[in-house]
Amino acid sequence: MDSRIGYDDDFYAWTQEQARLLREAARERLNTPIDWDHVAEEIEDMGRSDAKALGSALKRVIEHLLKLEHSPAPAPRLGWRESVVNHRIAAWDEIDASPSLRRKIDIARAHRDARRLAVLGLARDGMSEDAVPQDCPYTLEQVLDHDWWPTNRHGLE
Repeated sequence: MDSRIGYDDDFYAWTQEQARLLREAARERLNTPIDWDHVAEEIEDMGRSDAKALGSALKRVIEHLLKLEHSPAPAPRLGWRESVVNHRIAAWDEIDASPSLRRKIDIARAHRDARRLAVLGLARDGMSEDAVPQDCPYTLEQVLDHDWWPTNRHGLE
């Protein structure tokens, strides 16, 4: 039985496996003009770009969840909610295409980067950096859950 990962089943895992197999083939010194190492690197990079897209989507979700939770400003809330919905969809698109990416998610890093952005935005609302938690207050399940929203600390909907 062939245990190879299918292109359509998990694109990220497929790119990593194909790069490994190409490097193995290069070690066999097949007499072909193919630049095996660079081909393998390019395939790996395709998988990495999907991982970066997932990380970017999660960062944006967390940034706007933090703003929704901590901002006293009523006006931008609808835009933040729309952004969360869009980026949750994008995150799920990446995970559905490459389920192995879920194991690669670094929620602490995504939060750290999102926090930097949220703090800048919240400063416009008069919020101090100390108001935003240093550690991620959300689980990955909450970040990805289309129906979950944090409670605003100022009583806003």
